[in-house]
Amino acid sequence: GSRVLGDDNLFNWSQLKNHESIRKLISKIIPGFKSIGSIGKTKKEFHIPGRILHSPIFPTDSGKAKFFYHMIPESSQLKTNEFQLLSVRSEGQFNTVVYEEEDLYRGQNQRNVILMNRNDMKKLNFVKDENVVIKNEVGRLDNILVKPFDVKEGAVLMYYPEVNSLISQRVDPLSRTPGFKSMIVSVAKSFSSSSQLKIEEAA
Repeated sequence: GSRVLGDDNLFNWSQLKNHESIRKLISKIIPGFKSIGSIGKTKKEFHIPGRILHSPIFPTDSGKAKFFYHMIPESSQLKTNEFQLLSVRSEGQFNTVVYEEEDLYRGQNQRNVILMNRNDMKKLNFVKDENVVIKNEVGRLDNILVKPFDVKEGAVLMYYPEVNSLISQRVDPLSRTPGFKSMIVSVAKSFSSSSQLKIEEAA
């Protein structure tokens, strides 16, 4: 983290060279986690206070639960063939380790796919399993198959880490996280797919 993002007044990565330093930071920041700062020495497990509720009474002034919401930033104006890319993990995957191609969550049996709303597919004249090219100012991915999926119009899903070549190294100024859910990409029919379609029509 220190090499990639650098140290500043907001966050000093160089101090987190071992697990104990990380745990101490957690104990200072997160309410209820004070004991985790010394767990490496005490070896004692602990429970976070106030997490177990045996009745619908919450630790607030009114005794009722409080819900908060955050305004979602307005999306950029997208062109006809542009979409907001959401990178996702599959059921057969742990972090970046892929154990199997199949994704039971989304009914997919391979990972070189882009999951797209059926209405968006219709607008671009895409058919299921059509070969397309995904690109933006960061990179390009070829030989990707279009799959219809229940995703909001204007958004597409692809699997990571394969899709990392389309993710910018720019980070949010406050959270310091990359745009894994907010990259803009264009989707177009691949040359090979278009050529094959013309051959089939001619035949």
